[in-house]
Amino acid sequence: MTDSRDDQPQNARPQSLMLSFLGLYLLDRDTAVYSGSVIDVFDRVGVSEEAVRSTLTRMVGRGLLTRQRLGRRVYFGLTGHATDVLRDGRRRIRETGAVNRAWDGTWTLVGFSLPDTRRGDRHDLRSQLLWAGFGMLQSGLWIAPGVRDAAGIVERLGLAANVTVFTAQHTKPTEAADLVHRVFDTEAIAARYHAFIARWETTDPLPALSDDLARQLVLHADWLQLMRQDPHLPVRLLDGDWPAIRAENLFHALDTRYHDTASALAADVIEEVPVVIEEVPAENG
Repeated sequence: MTDSRDDQPQNARPQSLMLSFLGLYLLDRDTAVYSGSVIDVFDRVGVSEEAVRSTLTRMVGRGLLTRQRLGRRVYFGLTGHATDVLRDGRRRIRETGAVNRAWDGTWTLVGFSLPDTRRGDRHDLRSQLLWAGFGMLQSGLWIAPGVRDAAGIVERLGLAANVTVFTAQHTKPTEAADLVHRVFDTEAIAARYHAFIARWETTDPLPALSDDLARQLVLHADWLQLMRQDPHLPVRLLDGDWPAIRAENLFHALDTRYHDTASALAADVIEEVPVVIEEVPAENG
């Protein structure tokens, strides 16, 4: 078949494609998928068997996948952690979306001070804040529009003694639009959406890909990558032609176009078995 590596999502790794595949075809099914099926699907988007096996192994090591054998075949299922990650991705796509029209003027603020001896904790906190849509206003003070679950981040990292979380509203002389453009790189965010539109808004997007299953997988990987990088800023604080609106409409139109054919192809190629739950032996006595 034609090598289609140039049609993979820009800067996407096989794991990004794998997460999209698992979210589409394994999430909430209580099944495990045969490794050969995964290799078949990923061959359609130009990912080698070696890269697929390496990705699956790493995801097992990171606690995202379980491995079970049936005869000589190996099947992979989702862990609870992977299920949470994939549900979050689905929520961002189906519920949160790319366009924030419901902002009430509230900001969530997170202040913290961690010494150099706790660089690891500081890095983890910053990474989690970026993931949740926060930007750095100034050293040690991060903000995000709306009410965000900063408390959950702090609790998971065990940093309650080092972090202050509160909600507030801006006031004069601070302007909300100026704050957004100062804290967040809105030009870079817009550029990513423009790149998505240029890539997909054509008569025949990614023609080197073999079928709609391949196109669906790459489309979702591209879009989810955008969603994970987007802080979900209030649209009324952005330019009137904010490209996220057009990009989101395009994603949903293409997702609908590919869905039926991709689902039929997946049903033919993906072999699944029920997840095996190992029983814990009862204690004697």
